[in-house]
Amino acid sequence: MSRITNPEAVALLQSGDLLALGKRADETRRRFHPDNVVSYIIDRNINYTNICTSGCLFCAFYRTAKSAEGYVLPYEEIKKKIGETKELDGIQILMQGGLHPAWKIGDYENLLRRIKADFDIHLHAFSPPEIRHIAELSGLSVEETIGRLKGAGLDSIPGGGAEILVDRVRNQLSPNKCSAAEWLEVMRTAHKLGLKTTATMMFGHIETLEERVEHMAKIRELQDETGGFTAFIPWPFQPGNTPLEKKGVQKKIGALDYIRTLAVSRIFLDNIPNIQASWVTQGGKVAQMALYFGANDMGSTMIEENVVKAAGVSFRLGEKDIRRLVIDAGFIPRRRAQDYALLPEPAGV
Repeated sequence: MSRITNPEAVALLQSGDLLALGKRADETRRRFHPDNVVSYIIDRNINYTNICTSGCLFCAFYRTAKSAEGYVLPYEEIKKKIGETKELDGIQILMQGGLHPAWKIGDYENLLRRIKADFDIHLHAFSPPEIRHIAELSGLSVEETIGRLKGAGLDSIPGGGAEILVDRVRNQLSPNKCSAAEWLEVMRTAHKLGLKTTATMMFGHIETLEERVEHMAKIRELQDETGGFTAFIPWPFQPGNTPLEKKGVQKKIGALDYIRTLAVSRIFLDNIPNIQASWVTQGGKVAQMALYFGANDMGSTMIEENVVKAAGVSFRLGEKDIRRLVIDAGFIPRRRAQDYALLPEPAGV
């Protein structure tokens, strides 16, 4: 089957029969996942600091170094959070934070080593903007930085900080953050060094439909080159409490735009095996609908989540809730690892 082109993808985003689009996306999903399984992972988000120099206009979470609300979590608190996660059968920590103006490579290595010394847990940590920031502050190359973090215990890299991989958008929303090319280069380097990563897209703000597709095209091109992306996670911008909302940009896209964009991403990204539904921003029912429009993964149980919550969105689903939604939609729920390997089903779930 021939690949969908950028103009064809834009046309599908603009209009057309949504149900026919969903059927096409579902057929693509079934080529990757004919077994009708929908996966999820038990993990926790730990935001080790909210102090950030980036000042992104879409972010309600960050604080400046001078803010009374700025924090850096003490290690004992991080240790407590991971211990709680392990007690709930959690196998992974997703750890991200702001671009701290003082932390250098040694601080991150020390944190990773302490965690690994105390716990057997997968560390999915430090998005490309964080890694780029660490490299610049530490006087290191990106490759040296990732190599040292990997040596200290980093297991994989989350796809955060991508937003829209078009510099026109990034220059307006996050001018102090890495460029589109720099984000892609971090991921290319990570894949070269043997680390798997995910890719995200935050959409529904100032980007055009053409730029949404350009973002997907850059992800698809890098995946052709490296094969290192395990999943793609599209999620809609949440304007609450953000500088964009205060500037009068209050648009919040609806469920149908989300579903259409997710379906197009499933069709377009023909080399990425997993598409994740965003119940964290859309709630359980819309995420359940996404399973018919190309998604095959429900993401994390999100024992803790702070960034989206800061924007005034606080959907909560436990493991039993996720499994019920998957079963009610006619699919088979399965726990997974970060690399999407399915895990044995524990008794009593």
